[in-house]
Amino acid sequence: MPELPDVVVYVEALAERVTGHRLERTIVRGPFLLRSVAPPVEAAIGRTATQVRRVGKRVAIGFDNGVWLALHLMIAGRLHWRSSGAKSALAEFHFDSGILTLTEAGSRHRAALHMAAGEDGLGALDPGGLEVLEATAQEFTAALASANHTLKRALSDPRIFSGIGNAYSDEILHRAGLSPVALTQRLKPGEAERLFDATRQTLDYWVARLRTEARGKFPEKVAAFREGMAVHGRYGLPCPRCGQKVQRIRYASNETNYCPGCQTGGRLLADRALSRLLREDWPRTPEELEAMKRGGN
Repeated sequence: MPELPDVVVYVEALAERVTGHRLERTIVRGPFLLRSVAPPVEAAIGRTATQVRRVGKRVAIGFDNGVWLALHLMIAGRLHWRSSGAKSALAEFHFDSGILTLTEAGSRHRAALHMAAGEDGLGALDPGGLEVLEATAQEFTAALASANHTLKRALSDPRIFSGIGNAYSDEILHRAGLSPVALTQRLKPGEAERLFDATRQTLDYWVARLRTEARGKFPEKVAAFREGMAVHGRYGLPCPRCGQKVQRIRYASNETNYCPGCQTGGRLLADRALSRLLREDWPRTPEELEAMKRGGN
């Protein structure tokens, strides 16, 4: 799922291409894509785009009549800038400067298009999470402690922090050297501030890196797993800091990646499915896990 760094680069690339330009035509092919009809999509046709904004993980385009077009890409949605349309696209937005298309891999139909009227309408689409790059350490700590969740859940909850999801929360926690299952209201002195610094550093680093990779072009290589990430998507590979193998916790369609050496004092975290199956036989350390694997071969 595109998260804050990816969405920032999308917004910047779109702003260069649509601000001051007229929307001439829209085509919405995906029957599940359009999630609101007031105002209708047609209200933006013939109007000039005045700004592009990030709202959480949404890309929002504002027009000169106060109408907003807000796209949430969810897991598999991606944006493209074309000189011609594509029949495979779920939606096309024809500006006088080019065509914005939305595609979605798979068949789960999670991407969403919402229409909104004015700042109040756009604000209703914002889950309300704290903008960490604009916040103080005190504001971050207060948001973190607002409920007793695991750090992984808190960082990726859009009502607590804006724009952070599965991928960058893994990277943030690794940089901070904190366990993803540590509880927000049981952190030791200094750990919340360390997490604040790691969050800002991680997001700043990846925004800058993705801008450099785009090199002024429209970003086409938006992916959940990126070369250069420390732990996310690197299960079984060596941690770039300590060399221990990256481990994971799997749940539903997501997984948490972490380094036992850097984040959990060498302890393996229980994978819900496997630990229920193995019970007391669940390995406690990476060494026990490797021995179990060797015994099974």
